[in-house]
Amino acid sequence: MVSNYIIRQNTKNTVTTKIPKSNNSNSKYQSEIELEESFIKQLVSQGYEYLKSLDNEENLIKNLRLQLEILNKYKFTDQEWQQFFDHELANDRLTIQDKTEIIQRDYVKNLLRDNGEVKNIYLLKKENIHENSVQVINQFKNYEGEQRQRYDVTILINGFPMVHIELKRRGGYHLKEAFNQINRYALGSFRDGKRLFEYVQVFVISNGTETKYYSNTIRNQHYKKTFEKIKTHKDNTRNSFEFTNWWTDIRNNKFADLTDFTSSFFAKNTILNIITTYCVFNSEKQLLVMRPYQIVATETILQRIESSTQNNQIGDINSGGYIWHTTGSGKTLTSFKTAQLASNLPNINKVIFVVDRKDLDYQTMNEYNKYENGSANGTMTVKELRVLLEKQGAKIIITTIQKLDRFVKQNVNHRIFGQHVVLIFDECHRSQSGEMHQAITKAFKKYNSFGFTGTPIFHDNTEVSDIKATETVFGELLHKYTILNAINDKNVLPFFVDYVGKRKNVENAGWESESEKCFNSDSRVTEIVKYILSNFDKKTKRNKTYQLNERRKKGFNSILAVASIEMAKKYYSEFKNQISEYSEVEKLKIALIYSSQSKTISNSGIIDENPEDTQELDESSLIFLKKAIKDYNQMHSTSFDTSSDRFQNYYKDVSKRVKNQEIDILIVVNMFLTGFDAPTLNTLWVDKKLRLHGLLQAFSRTNRILNNVKSFGNIVCFRNLETEVNKSLELYGGEDGITSAILPNFDEQYYGYTNSSGDKIDGYKDIINKLLRDFPVDVDIKGEKKQTEFIKLFNKALRKKNILDSCAEFKGKEILSERDWQNYRSKYLRFAPEQRRPDENNSDTVFEIELLKSVEVNYDYIKRLVNSYKNRDIIDNEKDDLLKKIYLAINSSPSLSIKKPLIDDFIYTSGDDDLQNFAEKKKVKELDEIIRELELKPEQTYYFVESVFENGYVPTHGQGITKVLKGSIFCRNREKKKSKIVEEIDKFHDIYHDVVKNNFRDLFNSKDFESK
Repeated sequence: MVSNYIIRQNTKNTVTTKIPKSNNSNSKYQSEIELEESFIKQLVSQGYEYLKSLDNEENLIKNLRLQLEILNKYKFTDQEWQQFFDHELANDRLTIQDKTEIIQRDYVKNLLRDNGEVKNIYLLKKENIHENSVQVINQFKNYEGEQRQRYDVTILINGFPMVHIELKRRGGYHLKEAFNQINRYALGSFRDGKRLFEYVQVFVISNGTETKYYSNTIRNQHYKKTFEKIKTHKDNTRNSFEFTNWWTDIRNNKFADLTDFTSSFFAKNTILNIITTYCVFNSEKQLLVMRPYQIVATETILQRIESSTQNNQIGDINSGGYIWHTTGSGKTLTSFKTAQLASNLPNINKVIFVVDRKDLDYQTMNEYNKYENGSANGTMTVKELRVLLEKQGAKIIITTIQKLDRFVKQNVNHRIFGQHVVLIFDECHRSQSGEMHQAITKAFKKYNSFGFTGTPIFHDNTEVSDIKATETVFGELLHKYTILNAINDKNVLPFFVDYVGKRKNVENAGWESESEKCFNSDSRVTEIVKYILSNFDKKTKRNKTYQLNERRKKGFNSILAVASIEMAKKYYSEFKNQISEYSEVEKLKIALIYSSQSKTISNSGIIDENPEDTQELDESSLIFLKKAIKDYNQMHSTSFDTSSDRFQNYYKDVSKRVKNQEIDILIVVNMFLTGFDAPTLNTLWVDKKLRLHGLLQAFSRTNRILNNVKSFGNIVCFRNLETEVNKSLELYGGEDGITSAILPNFDEQYYGYTNSSGDKIDGYKDIINKLLRDFPVDVDIKGEKKQTEFIKLFNKALRKKNILDSCAEFKGKEILSERDWQNYRSKYLRFAPEQRRPDENNSDTVFEIELLKSVEVNYDYIKRLVNSYKNRDIIDNEKDDLLKKIYLAINSSPSLSIKKPLIDDFIYTSGDDDLQNFAEKKKVKELDEIIRELELKPEQTYYFVESVFENGYVPTHGQGITKVLKGSIFCRNREKKKSKIVEEIDKFHDIYHDVVKNNFRDLFNSKDFESK
């Protein structure tokens, strides 16, 4: 196994080669002010200009003008500056996304001079980054909004606030508290005045001991969903604290301490490189800031291209190399940035990105074009590939190895073979050994060849003659980022592995056998299907909910991997048989897919997955697949079949529906076990032999980061794979790969355990007993210190319960009753920062709201209770009990608490007997009141609100919200009024979105809008 990789020292390196030794051994208490002063002092020593007196917007604008004048060697007249500032930089109509696009793409603006000439004004110099000025300010005062704010530290680049740092004192503060503080700024004061802080591209959060960074995408998403979202706990799960990044050295050692972080991340060339080169503003208007290992891989490849070109050593293995970045770590973004920058190098004619499956050709092109629209060119045929290779403007081409191989054979003397080409091979552990790869590299005379893989093949692991080590084919290992690195950085999730057969929960005939015959019995399949159906809700957390893409989702979904096509057919038939007696509501959506390439995994562990066609299937398998696709068509109203093109479309549709969680269990042989990313997928059921590369690839379908409800990838093994699991994780994770990648088992999670460092880790039982002892259910918690202790302990209980809820053994061992959980959740919510005034001392305490919300009771439960309460036939004692139940449930639920006024009105003031009818009438009155108070156009508002309820969120920009406004589009307070409208309609939606059933359009006929 390769343990070392090359390090290229270069003054252009963005990521440093070695982590410095911190000088923070001083044990003296350091306040937040002292931490800030020390941080600024260090920045000044690194060449930053400190503007001590710049603490208000007026001075910020003056400095911006001065810095742009210096950068452009041009002095604005007052009239030129005012026109340029008002229209190009501080225009009220510019959104955060618009401002991000200005910095990332549109950074050269036109200035109309007083004499009528047009001059280019640079906001950034990206060609020579050291022409840009770098300044630091602190304690900037924002007096424009309703609440006055002072910001900690901000980095100005050419006068623009581009990096904002939020600091918390050392000790006692969780890093997430700084993250939450920035979110509050984003929803409030950043939007005041001339809104220059909306130009911030990157945020840094630190409590001195730990420091992380992230892009403004998180703020963008909060702004898009706007102002009441934090209060109602509706953060976008793809834009949460889980997506913040550590900064490291070239060997993935963290710069955690603020001093160390500053010495590297805030080195002037590093921060300027990050802002100007290593941010990607994609087609979905999201800013992605690259992680250090992605930057290292990109720069190392670029340096290898440049050095080999200068030394005239291109066209062989020494001019290339390979990148080992574990599955799920973002190789597509790395390869895109590499391809983009390589294509801009002088003398590079083409960059060809080579995949080994037709579906990945399509998928990669879509991903590249999301990063930059039109950046990549896909090929459907060899003829199209030839056209693109001859086309002057097509610099980046994505194709399959099969098409490129056919092109090579059909165009022996083509001129492209003599041009300088960069070849990038995706998943190179699969494509590296065959004749096609050899033919391609032989045909090109002037090339650099690079491979990307999450699971390379090593010399001591080539167990069959047709497999070559990755190093033999591609050359040196240029950079590695293993699954151990990724799990430690929380960029992917660990696995919770359950060996079901070993515990005799299902028929375990042949558990230790090597013979497939022992695993094929009908009775065994019946028992396994019965187990999956009875444990599906637990494993996929169908009792938990979370927010995703503006909608509330229930739990996750899964893949069942089986040993052969025959077994896939058996399992599919047995699932159909067992769910046939279920009601339509209870039935899980089962899908089946396999292709001609669905063969047993070779001894090398490589999964042969190529969904190109079904032509080589035997008649029985083809007929069965046709029936399964027919079932699929009926389920989803589609029209696929097994013909070549339609099967490809079936594959794509299955892929899309798994990602959208419209399929509960997908039965596969090899397909979907590599190269497939679906964040909502959390469980892999395994009834096949897996090993080495194939095992880790398959397991990694489940461990994509989504939110804190999905805290691990769930692996359920019906075969004894424990030895193979350990081998694979040790191979690809190193000595600590097993303990880091696999979560402790049920007994250890429940009763506690001692970790590898000798520390005693409390189990669920310890935590709950401490909770009952220190904070009895029926005793109020007084005092800020005790409340904080309770919050931290209850957070531990929530996180531990989130793991154990997926285990069958947990049933009956919960210790707390549901009523006790509700009581504790009510106390917890009382202390939640969103319920406090922003200036309260403890408003920064970290709360696991998403975990809390995942287990809350739903509205239908409350509706049944309150309707029962209004029943005139029940006696007073029963009414008292019902009332206690109602308010206990409401107070323990983040979602229901906002509906409390509605439920209060129904219980105490209405004569209605049904909450549904009452809510339908009340929603109309409340919406009419919003229209009246905000002076909106009634009919347009009803249309707008209808779309809000259909889509699940309030759009903050676009024609919808503009149409509801009265008055001129040039009204001075128009933006503030739009903000108020969004706030009120968002709150209205939160109260009624799961309450009302009638379509708003149904109300149009009963309303005389014209008269209003």
